[in-house]
Amino acid sequence: MELVQRIKEKIRTWMDAALHGHHDHYTCTLPKKSGFLSSLILRSFFSDVYVNPTQTAFLKTLSNEAIIVYASKYRNRFEYLFYHTRYKEEGIPFPEIGFEYRIFLWQKISRLIRIVLAHADHFFRYKIFPNPYESGFFKRQMEAGSAAFLSLVDPKGFYHRFVKAKQDPLKYLIELQPTIDRPIYIVPQWLLFSKKPQRPFPSLVDIIFGSKENPGRLRRWTVLLRTPQKAFVEISDPVNLKDFLQEPENQGRDLERLSFTLRNRLLEQMNRHRQSITGPVIKTQEELKELILRNGQFQDLMKRYAQSQNKDIREIYKKADAYLNEIAADYSVTFIQALSMIFGWIWKTMFDGITLDMEGLHRVKSAATKATLVFVPCHKSHVDYLILNYLVFNNNMPCPHTAAGRNLAFWPMGTLFRKSGAFFIKRTFHGARLYSTIFSGYVHMLIEQGFNIEFFIEGGRSRTGKLALPKTGLVSILLDAYKNGVCRDLRFVPVYIGYDRLLEESAILKELEGTRKKQESFWQLIRARKVLKKRYGRIYVQFAEPISLNALVSKSNPSLQDTDQAEYQALGRNLSYRIINAINRISVVTPQALTASGILNYPKPRFSQKELMVYVETYLSYLLSQKARLSENLDDPYDAIENVLAMYSNRKFIGRQKPKGQDDIAIDEKWYLVWESKRLSLEYYKNNCIHFFIPAAYTALAILSYDAFQFSTSALQSDYNFLQDFFKYEFAHDVDKTPEYMVRKTLKAFIDDAILMPHPTLPDTYNITAAGFRKLLCFASFLKTYFESYWVVLKVLKAHNRRDLVKKERMKKIRALGNQFYKQREIERSEALSQVNYENGLTFFNFKGIKGAEDEEGIEFYTEVIQKYLGCFMVQK
Repeated sequence: MELVQRIKEKIRTWMDAALHGHHDHYTCTLPKKSGFLSSLILRSFFSDVYVNPTQTAFLKTLSNEAIIVYASKYRNRFEYLFYHTRYKEEGIPFPEIGFEYRIFLWQKISRLIRIVLAHADHFFRYKIFPNPYESGFFKRQMEAGSAAFLSLVDPKGFYHRFVKAKQDPLKYLIELQPTIDRPIYIVPQWLLFSKKPQRPFPSLVDIIFGSKENPGRLRRWTVLLRTPQKAFVEISDPVNLKDFLQEPENQGRDLERLSFTLRNRLLEQMNRHRQSITGPVIKTQEELKELILRNGQFQDLMKRYAQSQNKDIREIYKKADAYLNEIAADYSVTFIQALSMIFGWIWKTMFDGITLDMEGLHRVKSAATKATLVFVPCHKSHVDYLILNYLVFNNNMPCPHTAAGRNLAFWPMGTLFRKSGAFFIKRTFHGARLYSTIFSGYVHMLIEQGFNIEFFIEGGRSRTGKLALPKTGLVSILLDAYKNGVCRDLRFVPVYIGYDRLLEESAILKELEGTRKKQESFWQLIRARKVLKKRYGRIYVQFAEPISLNALVSKSNPSLQDTDQAEYQALGRNLSYRIINAINRISVVTPQALTASGILNYPKPRFSQKELMVYVETYLSYLLSQKARLSENLDDPYDAIENVLAMYSNRKFIGRQKPKGQDDIAIDEKWYLVWESKRLSLEYYKNNCIHFFIPAAYTALAILSYDAFQFSTSALQSDYNFLQDFFKYEFAHDVDKTPEYMVRKTLKAFIDDAILMPHPTLPDTYNITAAGFRKLLCFASFLKTYFESYWVVLKVLKAHNRRDLVKKERMKKIRALGNQFYKQREIERSEALSQVNYENGLTFFNFKGIKGAEDEEGIEFYTEVIQKYLGCFMVQK
C-alpha cells in the first residue's frame, strides 16, 4: 500500500508539473501562439478575405476600456478560426475563448495532451470533468484582456439550454457583468461570401450546400479557395452589456427574460445589418406591380378617378400599367456587379483618384441597420449617381433606387439605368393626377420593401457651381410615406460629390449664357466618348450625419396626423433646407475654387501670384476658423495655387504677362491676366466654395456700409437680416442659426485674423485695423456679381410696364440690357451676365410685388439699396 501511495504521489507530482498546477486547459480556447504549421495553413486560407480597417479601428481602443465578445449568427468553427487568425494578423483584439466550441484539429499536440491529462486528473480527483464556467476560468481570462467568441443560433442550442440545462453564454455574461468593473461589449459581425440578396425560394444548390447566408462546409471552402476576394467581414455596432442591464425596461426582469431579450436584439440587429449589405429580397417587376395596383386603397382611388373622368375602369388600369412601365426600375445585382468593374476602369482612366470620407460612410452603414436610407447628393454632373452607386456597392451596401429625369430614359442608356436601379420621373406633375398617384405609390412600395432611395434635391444639375435651392416634391412624397405608416423611420443622408474639373463644363457655361439645353440622346453619348481621353483631377465624396425623420418629427411635430397643411409643408421645407445646409457644411474646398475666388474678387484683371496669395491666405484663414474640409492639396497652399494657375493658363482661362518695365519675365514674380471671356468659367469654380464665405460677406458688407472705422454689433443686425433676405433665392441659410449668432461667429473669426480689434472700453464695439479694411473687401466682393445681376433686372422692371413683360420676352430684354450695361461699363463683371442670376433676381422682385414700372415705390427702394452696397466697392478701383 505504501508503494502504491508513493507511486500515486509521483504521478500526481508529475501531473501537476505537466499541467502547470491547474486544470484550466480546454478545447474551447485557442492559444495566442499557435503551432507553426497550423498557423501557416490558416493564414494562407484567410489572407485574401477583406477586413475593413475603418470598421476594425475602434476595436483597438475599445479593448483598453472594455471586454470584447464577438458574436456570429450561426455556429461554425470556421468563423471562430477565421477571426482568431485574421484579427491576430491585423493586430486587433482576437478571440481566444470560444463559448460552447471544441477545437481539436488546430491545437498543438502538446496542448492536446495537456487537455486530456487535465480532464483525466480532474475526473479521477472529483469524479467530474472540469467546467470553465464554474471554475472561474472564463472570468479570469476575460478580466485579463482575452476576447471571446459566441454564436447566437445553434441547432442544438435550445435542446442544450432547456432540456439538458447546460450553461447559456449570454446568461453567463449577464451574470458576470455586475461582478466586474469593465463593461462587456458584444460585437455582432458577419463573414459573408456574397452581396446578392436572398432568393424568395431556396435553389437546389442552397438546399444541398447551404444558403449564401449560412453556407455549408463545402460551399464555404469552395468560395474561399476559388474566389477569396468575394468574402468580406462586416462589423455591426457593439452592444454595451452594462448599459443594456441599466435600461429601465430591463429592471426587475429575471435572467431568463434578460437573455431572451438580449439574444433577440442581437439577432434583429444582425439581420438588419445583413439586409443593409445585400438589400431586400428582389421581386420581379410583375410582383412589384401587383403590390401597387392590387392595393385596396389604390384600387378605390382609381375607381374614383375613373368616375370623375367618366372613363371605363379598365382603361384606367391600362393607363396605370403603362405609367408603371415608364417609371419602374428593373434592378439586377448581376448587372450592377458587371457595371461596377467597367466603371472602376473608367474612373481610373478619367480621374486621378477618389477622396472618400470613410468615417462618414461608416456612420451611413450604421444608420442603414436602423432604417431605410434616402441618399440626397448635390448634383453637378451626370456621373454623380454613377460614382455614388459605384462607391456604395463597392463598400458592401446595395445600390439605391435612384430617381432620374425622364430625359435620361433614351436608348440604350434608359435600359442600363433601369438595370442599375434608376426609376424615371417627369419634371413636373402639373395636371397629371393619375401619374402622380402612380409615382407616389411606386416610391412608397420601394420604401415598404426596404429599398434605399436616392434623389437630387436640387431637381437638376447646378448650372452655377453652387447648390440650387431645394425642390420639395419628392421630400413631400417621402413624408407622406412616413405619415401613412409605410415605414417607422427614414434616414436622409446628405452627400457631397465634387470635382477638380467638371466633365460638362462647356455645355453648362453655354446654358448660363442663354443657350438652350440640348436634349440627351444616343448620339450625344457617342460624341461624349472623347471625355475618356482627358484627365479631370480628383473626385471628392463626403457624407453628412444622417438625418432621422423620426427624430425631426418628434422634435417639431409630435403627431403628423394632427398637423395642418401649412405646418406639414413647413416641415418639408425645414427638412429640405437642413439637407442643403448639411451638404454645404461637408463640401470640400479645392485649390481650383480658392484660386478662382481670388482671381475674380481681385479688383483688377491683371495680378501677380504674390498679390493673389494675399487673398487666398485670407480665405484659408477664415476656412480654418470655420473648420471647413479642405482638399489634401492645400497642405502646401503656395504650391497648390501655383499648380492651379499653371492649369488655368494652359486651359486659356488666364494668360501669362510680363512685369511692367521689363522685357523678360522675372523669375521670382509671375504675372497673369484673366481673360474676360473666361470669367464665367472661373465663376463656376468660385461658386463651389462660395457658401462658406456668405456669412462673412454679409457681415463684411454690413461693416463697410456703416462707413466708419468703428461700429457696434447691434448696428450690423439690420444689414445682415436684409442681405440674407435679399439673396434668399441664391443662398440657403442655416435654419437652426439666427442672424445674430452668425454675426457674432463671423466677428470672432475677423478678430482672430486681426481684421477687427475690440474697443478697449466700449462693450460690443469694434475697430477696423489698418490691414482689416482690405480684407473686408476680399469677403464682401463675393456679393458684387449678384448685386450687378439684380441691378440689371431692376432696371428692366423699371423701364417696362407689367403687361409689356410677358414671360417669353422679359428674359430677352434682361439679357440685352445686361450686355449693353457691360459694354458701357455700368456693370464691371462679365460673370454677372448669368441667366440663372437674372432668373433668381426676377423671382425675388416678383415675390416682393415688383413686376413692372407701376411698382415705383419698391423699385426706388431697391435702387437706393443696390447703389448703396455697390458704392462700397468703389474704393477698390
